[in-house]
Amino acid sequence: MLKNAYICKKFTIVKNLNLIFWLMIAVISTGWFVAGCTGAPSDRKIVTVSIEPQKYILEQITGDKVQVRCLLSDGANPETYDPSMTHMLNLQHSLGYLRMGNIGFEAALLDKIHESNPDLPIINTSEGIEPVMGTHGHGNVRHEIVDPHTWSSVKNARIIARNMCEAMVEIDPDNKNFYRRNLEAFDAHLDSLDHALSVRLAPMRGKAFLVWHPSLSYFARDYGLEQIVVGGHEHKEMSVGDLRDVIDEVKRHSAEVFFSQKDFDSRQVSAVNEEIGARRVEINPMSYNWEKEIVATADALVETAGENE
Repeated sequence: MLKNAYICKKFTIVKNLNLIFWLMIAVISTGWFVAGCTGAPSDRKIVTVSIEPQKYILEQITGDKVQVRCLLSDGANPETYDPSMTHMLNLQHSLGYLRMGNIGFEAALLDKIHESNPDLPIINTSEGIEPVMGTHGHGNVRHEIVDPHTWSSVKNARIIARNMCEAMVEIDPDNKNFYRRNLEAFDAHLDSLDHALSVRLAPMRGKAFLVWHPSLSYFARDYGLEQIVVGGHEHKEMSVGDLRDVIDEVKRHSAEVFFSQKDFDSRQVSAVNEEIGARRVEINPMSYNWEKEIVATADALVETAGENE
């Protein structure tokens, strides 16, 4: 009887030790998993930006000197964005927050950021860019607000990059020479890219293209193109009357390309394009692959014009 009790007790201890061992493994594994998902831990300094195109531009300047965190992940909708606790914690551990400048969620966040991080440097990276106004609205009604899509222009990207570099020199002066050398090289690359796009798009000056959400206003201004906004602000559905007015305007301009965003645009896009008959091209203005998106936009315009000659 005593022997059986001893065996049972020993079995229970071994069982409990095994349970503790596997629990420890689970905790360690979870820690590794969380670290992998968040990009932490890292001994690099953190800088936070608003959107993925900013992250791309900043990383051309900072290299591996800092870890660039982004509030809005690729594929998220800036018009419905609400920051998570993780995002707010990233801001608390950041050297600075480099905001895009005119995106709606940024303005909504500023009070919250100031309240939780009163000493955090906040830099507007679109400072110095001549704004485009009145591209957002419903139907024929346009709101006189700044178009936030400043990064859709190579010329603007050069200004944004300079603003970013000066911000990094201010908040991380130990690496200022590194940042300035990288900016010089990146700026030369952007200058070449802008020149190449100007040459390619020169024959198309004065021509119009369609876009569901007005994300290419600055691109159009750079290269003498006309952007016709087919959809409404915040991706809301248009009335039948507004829809008919837009279709009539589009037909008058003989626009051949219709840019839309796969994840956010209205189901009306297909219906409208059936009436118009333009080449529909999906774009992602919020993509990390900023340069690839800019070049693909130009390619779509040039290739479609060539096909229709």
